[in-house]
Amino acid sequence: MTPLHDPALRGFASDNYSGVHPDVLAAIAAANEGHQVAYGEDRYTARLQELFVDQLGEGVEAFPVFNGTGANVVGLQSMLPRWGAVIAASTAHINVDEGGAPEKVAGVKILTVPTEDGKLTPELIDLEAWGWGDEHRSQPLAVSITQSTELGTLYTPDEVRAIADHAHGHGMRLHMDGARIANAAAALDVPLRAFTRDAGVDVLSFGGTKNGAMIGEAVVVLDPDASHGLTYLRKLNMQLSSKMRFVSAQLIALMENDLWLRNARHANAMARRLRTGVEAGLADGSIRGVDFTQKTQVNGVFATLPDGVADRLRESFRFYDWDAARGEVRWMCSFDTTEADIDAFIAAIARETTA
Repeated sequence: MTPLHDPALRGFASDNYSGVHPDVLAAIAAANEGHQVAYGEDRYTARLQELFVDQLGEGVEAFPVFNGTGANVVGLQSMLPRWGAVIAASTAHINVDEGGAPEKVAGVKILTVPTEDGKLTPELIDLEAWGWGDEHRSQPLAVSITQSTELGTLYTPDEVRAIADHAHGHGMRLHMDGARIANAAAALDVPLRAFTRDAGVDVLSFGGTKNGAMIGEAVVVLDPDASHGLTYLRKLNMQLSSKMRFVSAQLIALMENDLWLRNARHANAMARRLRTGVEAGLADGSIRGVDFTQKTQVNGVFATLPDGVADRLRESFRFYDWDAARGEVRWMCSFDTTEADIDAFIAAIARETTA
């Protein structure tokens, strides 16, 4: 087929804009020969289970699904009764970017807490952790945190442990949305289990699509007592793939030989290069009027731009407004972002902010 797009087109809107890593495409092709049992009874899904055990320890169970929204919906639904609620940051993906699916599909009430950096703390959780036994209030029975956060910030293992201990002390469970968990693991430079299972996370959404996969995430149950009925809920929520081997093969390709970490390290490094280049331009006067609004800890850069600059930049490089009212934008880097991409974007920022 003749490509319908310009393969040279680059942007910084989302790591979802990137293509599929060649090793992942090769894994799909390798899994394509012959027949395998459908609905997850295949050799690839069995191998994926082994890889999650290697990463997280015995007793964990992974449920491959199609996408991140599906992973969060199915995972949270398995953790909560019909009267249950989950406490999350107001910026959480489950609150802002999933079309109401956690509430409308999962039937889970979200109790939101405002944060400056996208991170919850025990003190912030306590703003909504109340009302147990009150029949007029949805019962706070889970906490959900995002790692890395929607604002590109990180929880340390100790911070996750503090939240887990606090939540468990109130009889609540801890869910982690790991859409960009690879970027977090790469930045923290610790084993995956250090800030998940060992830190007290009960159920994890493990992301693949933003890190080089075509389609595929997984709900990973770290504490079997925290999740019930996933076998049935995955099907009920239309997240059970008949040809699951092709979802599992993608995650295998990422996890074997640490491709997931290598991809994430590169994306993180490109974000650092972007921020460092803009900071250098601000210092020497070749860039003007740019301010950073968050730490750059993973693969996202958050900044404010002078009036009109964002729209002019978007004529060459697509990216999203984050808070249009104050001129805040988000620039995302991907596993396939190149140094040349970054340098061209920095040059465009310099040109447009000094025009």
